[in-house]
Amino acid sequence: MNKTLLTILLAGSASIAFAQKSEITQAKNAWNLFQISAGNNSVALDKKLNDLKAGLQHAEAATVHEKTKTAPDAWSHKALFASAIAVVDTVNLQNSESFQKVAEEALAKTKELDTKNAEKEAIATAEVNIQNAVKVRAYTAYNKKDYKNAQKYFEQITAINPKDTAMFKNAAVMASLVQDYPAAIANYKKYAAFNTADAKETYSEMVNLSMNHLKDTAAAVAIAKEAAAKFPTDDYFVQVETQYYINKGDIAKSEEMIDKLLAKNPNNSMYQYLKGDVYYKQALAAQAAKNKIDIKKTKEIAAADKKLVGLIDQALPYYKKAAELDPKNRAALESLQQIYGFKNDNANYEAIKKQIAALPAN
Repeated sequence: MNKTLLTILLAGSASIAFAQKSEITQAKNAWNLFQISAGNNSVALDKKLNDLKAGLQHAEAATVHEKTKTAPDAWSHKALFASAIAVVDTVNLQNSESFQKVAEEALAKTKELDTKNAEKEAIATAEVNIQNAVKVRAYTAYNKKDYKNAQKYFEQITAINPKDTAMFKNAAVMASLVQDYPAAIANYKKYAAFNTADAKETYSEMVNLSMNHLKDTAAAVAIAKEAAAKFPTDDYFVQVETQYYINKGDIAKSEEMIDKLLAKNPNNSMYQYLKGDVYYKQALAAQAAKNKIDIKKTKEIAAADKKLVGLIDQALPYYKKAAELDPKNRAALESLQQIYGFKNDNANYEAIKKQIAALPAN
């Protein structure tokens, strides 16, 4: 091969390499121009998308050519343009998702090639773009009342950025709206773990969802116990646990829990009512047991009556105290009415009946 031909070949090779590096340069220039115009709302959406796609073509050309396919800045700019398209295209959500995938793949390649950490800033920008793209889709779905997709997108954001606290709450609220209560509780738990200012309210909502929607009392009590440890001055969570033991018939545990509440605040009407309920629930159980006794077994019936009356007498002063502390405590008043009816105490029965009738309608 003569020198002239060799010179021509070498010159051609250099020209091709320069051309491909030029693609990276053009991509960078296009990105700089886009950043200048990005905040200009007068620029039409189509114009912004076309400019981004043109820049993306330069970056893609560089990522496929033999001379520049391992250049980290080629891949980082592919990620930048694709992620920006994902954010900007608020009309075609499928298109937005498609370009997000392109950006994610380009980001992964950038991180693999960028051994000198030179593309750190571009990587961070592309990652923020991806998060914002998903947020746009999430809020768009929410505004359309498409809560199921809103939930999906908010949960995607939490996976992308587990430190984005508010997104866990948003995902929980969306899940509640579509009655996906297990997902709502799971997201609320992650949100509460950040110890936000409204963590106490978040625990209350988890208790509500477990108790009233999932009908999982044990789970509700477990959440209440966790909350009580975090918020020892708040009695609500202890009340939840107390009521659980009352309903379960665990008398010893019920009294233990209620006595703790009363020790802190003996003038709380609801606590007095709960203490009375411990005995009254036992009285109802004693009544049911008595009804099963053969009427011929007079001694057993007498013993059952004695037990029943004893339990009712134990409940009575707590119900009276509850009604004294809060004359509008309907639950306490209704329990008193039942007890006075059982005792044939007509005067007190009628007095309580009038007091209940005077209460505002629920």
